[in-house]
Amino acid sequence: MHIVLDLLLLLGIIIFSYLESLVKFFIPQRRKSVAGEIVLITGAGHGIGRLTAYEFAKRKSRLVLWDINKHGVEETATQCRKLGATVHVFVVDCSNRTAIYSAVDQIIKALLPSMIRRNYGHIVTVASVCGHEVIPYFIPYCSSKFAAVGFHRALTAELEALGKTGIQTSCLCPVFVNTGFTKNPSTRLWPVLETDEVAKSLIDGILTNKKMIFVPSYINISLILEKFLPERALKAISRIQNVQFEAIVGHKTKMK
Repeated sequence: MHIVLDLLLLLGIIIFSYLESLVKFFIPQRRKSVAGEIVLITGAGHGIGRLTAYEFAKRKSRLVLWDINKHGVEETATQCRKLGATVHVFVVDCSNRTAIYSAVDQIIKALLPSMIRRNYGHIVTVASVCGHEVIPYFIPYCSSKFAAVGFHRALTAELEALGKTGIQTSCLCPVFVNTGFTKNPSTRLWPVLETDEVAKSLIDGILTNKKMIFVPSYINISLILEKFLPERALKAISRIQNVQFEAIVGHKTKMK
C-alpha cells in the first residue's frame, strides 16, 4: 500500500514540477544579490575566468582571484578594482594540493567545510557540453568533463542528503568557446561562443540558482533527444552537425 501512495506522490511531484517550469519560463526569475559576497574564481587570469571576475566586480562582490599566471591575474585584478571591487590576488597552481591549502590559509576560508558549517554559499563547476556527449579525438577532454559533471551531480546530491539546502550548486556547460583551446572550430548546429557571452550566461545562472547552465540553452534539447532516439538517428544528427576543428592526433590533422 505504501508503494502505491509513494507512486501517486511521485506523479503529483512530476506534474507540479512541469507546471512550475512552465510558469518560470514566462515569468522572469528573481535574481539574488552578490554585493559584498566573497567570490573565489580559479583561472581568473584569462578567458572565461577573467570575464566572470569582471561581471562579479560590477556587482560589488569581494573577489579572491587565483591563477598560475601572475601577470594575467594581476591584470584582471587591476580592471576589477577599477570597477569598484575589493580584490585579493594569489598565484596558485590548482594542480598542486599544497599550493591550494596554502592559499586557502591566507584568506577567509570560504570553501566547502566553512560553507557546510554555515549552510551558505554557491559552488560552480566549470564543465562543457562534452561532459554530456562526445566528440571524436577529444577522449581526454570529454573524459575530464564527464568527471566534472559527475562531481557536480554527486556534490549536489550529497549536500541535499546532509540537509545543506542553503548551499547552491551550478555546472557550466558551454559548446565551443573562442579561447584558442581548439583551432578553427565550427559546427552547423552550434555557434562558436565568445567568452563574454559565456560569462554573462554563467552569472545569470548563478543569480537564479540554476543547476545546469547550458550555453546556448537549447543544447539541453539535443541532450534530451539523445536519450530517446535510436543509434542510427544519432549518427545521422552527428553527420548533419559536422563538427570540425584542428586537432593533434599524432600529427596535425583536420577533424571532420
